[in-house]
Amino acid sequence: MGASETVEVTGHLMDSGILSRILDDIRDYGGDYQIDTFDVGHEAHDPSSARITVRADDDASLQRLLMRLQTRGVNQLDPGEAVTAPAERTGVLPDGFYSTTNLETRVRIDGDWYEVENPEMDCGLVLLEAADGGRRVRTVPMSDVEPGMQVVVGASGIQVSVPSPGSVADAFAPAPGEAYERPQAVLVRQVADGMRQARDDGKRLLWVAGPGVVHAGAVPAFVALVRAGFVDTLFAGNALATHDIEFSLYGTSLGLDLGLAQGVEHGHEHHVRALNTIRKSGSIARAVEDGVVASGIMHALVTEQKRFVLVGSVRDDGPLPDVYTDVLEGQRAMRAEVADVGYCLMMATQLHSVATGNILPATVPLVCVDINPSTVTKIADRGSNQGRGIVTDVGLFLEQLALELVPDYRGA
Repeated sequence: MGASETVEVTGHLMDSGILSRILDDIRDYGGDYQIDTFDVGHEAHDPSSARITVRADDDASLQRLLMRLQTRGVNQLDPGEAVTAPAERTGVLPDGFYSTTNLETRVRIDGDWYEVENPEMDCGLVLLEAADGGRRVRTVPMSDVEPGMQVVVGASGIQVSVPSPGSVADAFAPAPGEAYERPQAVLVRQVADGMRQARDDGKRLLWVAGPGVVHAGAVPAFVALVRAGFVDTLFAGNALATHDIEFSLYGTSLGLDLGLAQGVEHGHEHHVRALNTIRKSGSIARAVEDGVVASGIMHALVTEQKRFVLVGSVRDDGPLPDVYTDVLEGQRAMRAEVADVGYCLMMATQLHSVATGNILPATVPLVCVDINPSTVTKIADRGSNQGRGIVTDVGLFLEQLALELVPDYRGA
């Protein structure tokens, strides 16, 4: 084959299955390989390492293959220097641009290494001038590309670092000989410990929630967690906020009385009447300040001065005046809130969970809770390797989590 490069990878290559996935990737991209060295750790906790010569038909194919392998934590033995090319059109990256991972990334330019700001998958890398006259490198979403930006092309001069298993993946990994099936109370306790640790480290706790949180009767538990300081930012859609406000105003969610688990007369109108009420006030915060909304998740977030980002969709009624109806603006608002996040919990929302997993660095542990197994596995399928899933009812999970974290919480 016409082009080749020697790469190396270190980690638990055998028991994690990473090595086999690396070799599969090489074949899937039409390449070939030769394993030059392979060092298996002596003890169970020892990492393994491998050097592999990778071949492809031409340099362009090789560069794409190397980019793919970096999603597995594979780096070139001699990374060389990064190459940049100017963007020529708004919203268009140059041909051959480096497609980013969410792993910690460094870029070498003129012999100096630069840490990539805000690692995020599926973006480009842009070289910028720093405030002190030096250089900086950061990810740039395709939609934010502007003509003249110097964008990194190819995989040369780039190194990635995979988070240590102890910081992310082992939070839910079974001990040797232990089955994956665990009592839910144990999983809840592990999540609670992770949240406490993140807060003790000065990190922020990010939540992503869908309307199922309201439907499942988990509003009191969620409010208790907000009041206790275990919710710093909420990402959601129009539905979660609307159904929460409907519950505050009418005691229903989509017209269903949550106390009696049955529909009420004219209940189908409640969500649009709730929407109209907030639109009349001008914003959720104003409705809370005026006493129009006196309880619920959104009320707690406003009164505790916590941040929230609501991004809508084509199926939304209303929507609420706080909802971003331009999804690109919504993405930018979400990106602005992920700095210093140390833990992320995703509850009963597939699309918002996937979107959030895409913009979070791999160093942030995230937990996805949903009654639907496909929603839970979707996080890992999208490349969010730091994600762990719990298949259960979100109402029961949040109730147990509040009992674990909030000493004076006595249940709904």
